[in-house]
Amino acid sequence: MAVIRHHVGKRLSEIAVHNGTVYLAGQIAEDADQDITGQTREVLGHIDRLLAEVDSDKSLLLSVQIYIADMIHFPGMNAVWDEWVAQGATPPRATVEAKLANPKCLVEIVVVAAQRS
Repeated sequence: MAVIRHHVGKRLSEIAVHNGTVYLAGQIAEDADQDITGQTREVLGHIDRLLAEVDSDKSLLLSVQIYIADMIHFPGMNAVWDEWVAQGATPPRATVEAKLANPKCLVEIVVVAAQRS
């Protein structure tokens, strides 16, 4: 089966789809001046938009990796996550503290999801 890529750039593609599985690049907030709740909301919005482009959504998440710059932000990130995630379809998830490429970024989220069709 072919790999279909969307939003292909020199360094990365935002989306790769293979065999009904959707892989998103790590998503970060464009407005890195926001606090953890604002950045997390923006990132989850990016995820919603990208998944919709390839006939998927948050109820079809297969795996999530969350990187946060400092675990002090864990409760704030989780509060936004809990409002967003599809109850009854919560995915396997890992959250780790990491030094992110942009020091102003507080959170980066990577998801793998299934397609509807």
